[in-house]
Amino acid sequence: QVQLVESGGGLVQAGGSLRLSCTWSGSFFSTTTMAWFRQAPEKEREFVATVSWTGSRTNFANSVKGRFTISRDNAKNTVYLQMNSLKPEDTAVYYCAANKYGALTSGPGEYDYWGQGTQVTVSS
Repeated sequence: QVQLVESGGGLVQAGGSLRLSCTWSGSFFSTTTMAWFRQAPEKEREFVATVSWTGSRTNFANSVKGRFTISRDNAKNTVYLQMNSLKPEDTAVYYCAANKYGALTSGPGEYDYWGQGTQVTVSS
């Protein structure tokens, strides 16, 4: 049974930074990619970033390029989302997700496992 647990959310002022962490437990394929999505109130869940198993390949939503970075430490079973230059429009619940087959995809329907989410609030 795979479980994902996010942490690191909170309240930050615009222009500030936060680092989210997602720790997984259970068996993963060596091809598993990890991703972050977010969902603001009354909006659909949207893709933020994804990283391959080795960390060598990443993909970002246009809205966060240049501000967010994604990385992973497989020895610690953890993926990170470093968020800099935060804006009020980044306010959302952030979810960690895993795709077993290595696809660097932005479609939420293609992810097999999900965490419960962590709230990020950016004040203006």
